[in-house]
Amino acid sequence: WINSRNNGVFTPWNKTVLKSDLEDLHLYATPREQRFRQFASLEFEGQLYMTPHDFIQAVTSDEPKHVKKWRSLSKQELNQILMETPPVWKGSSKLFRNLNERGVISYTEYLFLLCILTKPHAGFRIAFNMFDTDGNEMVDKKEFLVLQEIFRKKNEKREKRGDEEKRAMLRLQLYGYHTPTNSVVKTEGEDLVPRSYWDTLRRSTSQALFSDLAERADDITSSLSDTTLLVHFFGKKGKAELNFEDFYRFMDNLQTEVLEIEFLSYSNGMNTISEEDFAHILLRYTNVENTSSYLENMRGSIPEEKGITFEEFRSFFQFLNNLEDFTIAMQMYNFASRSIGQDEFKRAVYVATGVKLSPHLVNTVFKIFDVDRDDQLSYKEFIGIMKDRLNRGFRGYKPIQRYTTFKSCVRKELYSR
Repeated sequence: WINSRNNGVFTPWNKTVLKSDLEDLHLYATPREQRFRQFASLEFEGQLYMTPHDFIQAVTSDEPKHVKKWRSLSKQELNQILMETPPVWKGSSKLFRNLNERGVISYTEYLFLLCILTKPHAGFRIAFNMFDTDGNEMVDKKEFLVLQEIFRKKNEKREKRGDEEKRAMLRLQLYGYHTPTNSVVKTEGEDLVPRSYWDTLRRSTSQALFSDLAERADDITSSLSDTTLLVHFFGKKGKAELNFEDFYRFMDNLQTEVLEIEFLSYSNGMNTISEEDFAHILLRYTNVENTSSYLENMRGSIPEEKGITFEEFRSFFQFLNNLEDFTIAMQMYNFASRSIGQDEFKRAVYVATGVKLSPHLVNTVFKIFDVDRDDQLSYKEFIGIMKDRLNRGFRGYKPIQRYTTFKSCVRKELYSR
C-alpha cells in the first residue's frame, strides 16, 4: 500500500510490502523517527501522520496508552478533516484538545512543534524571521514548507546505515515522497554559511541561504498533501499569509496547552498541585535513577503543603525555556566554586531570563534539589538535571537534544552529527 508521490502522480511501490517489512523499519529508524512511528495512528497513501491527540500524548507520556494501529484514511476522510480545521485567528490554548482525533500532523511538523515547546518568548521573532525568507513581514505556505524541507534534509544525514530498500520505505512512510539526493543544505566542506549567521540573522542572508530551496518550493508544495497545520496557518486554499501576531499566539498557545495538560493531570480539578506533584513532574523525564531521595528530601523540608499554582508552574517552565542564558549566570558561580542561595537564584533567573519566580516556588525548587541540605544550590544539583528535563518525550530512548532557542534548534538540525 505504500506509494511514492512525484509531482502529484502516484506510482505503486516496486514490490509487495509485507507487514513484517513495515515492523522491521523500526530497526532502521532514528530515535525521533521511532517515537513518531510509535505514537502516530493515521496513514494516508503510505505516509504516517499523528493526530493532535497523538502529539499531546507523545510529549506528555512515556509511551502510548494503547498499542497504536495505523488507520488508513481515504481522500474523502482527509478532506473532511481539513474542512473542519479552524483558521489561525480562531486558535486558542485548547486547539489540540478541541481537534483531538480530527487532525493530521506530518513528521516534519512534529519536529517543528517540538522546537516550539522549548522556545523562549523573547525569541519568537527570530523563529518568524526564519520562515520569512523574502522579508515582507508575512509568511506564506511556500516559505513555511522551505524550513520543513531543511528538517527533512538534515534528518536524512542522520539516518542509520543499513538496508537501502528499508530506508527508502521508511522515508516514504515519514515524508510521503521521493526526493533527489543532491544537497539542499550546504555541505560542511563548502562552508558557505558563517557561524555568525545565527546571531546576525537578516533578511538578505536568510534569503541567500534558502534561495535554492525557494526555487524548488513549487515542487515541494505539489508533492505534499495538506495537513491540519498548513490549513490552520494558510487557509483551505493555501493562499492566506501568516503574520507575526498570529504566529506568536500559536506558539504561546501550544506551550500553554501542553503545560495545562500536565498540570491538570495532577491537580484533580483544584487550583494548585502539591509540591510533591511538582517534583514528580520535574523529575519525570530526567535520567535521575533514584528520584525517591529527592522526594523524601522535599517531604522532610516542606512539612506544610501550600501548593503550586498554574501561574507559578507556567513561569517555571518559561524560565526553563531560557535555561541556556541562565546557565551562563550559574557557571559564573560554579567557576568561582560558589553555591547559590535562594535570593541569588531569583535574581539570576530574572536578570538572565526576565522571568520572576515566586518565593514559594524558589523555596520548593531548593528543597527538591538541595540533596545535601545546605540550603545552597550547586550547578550539578540543578542545571544537569534540568537539561535532562528538556529531553521531554524521549525517556527510554537515547537522550535526544532538545533546544532552548529556535536558532539552536535549526542550528542543530543543520550542523549536528
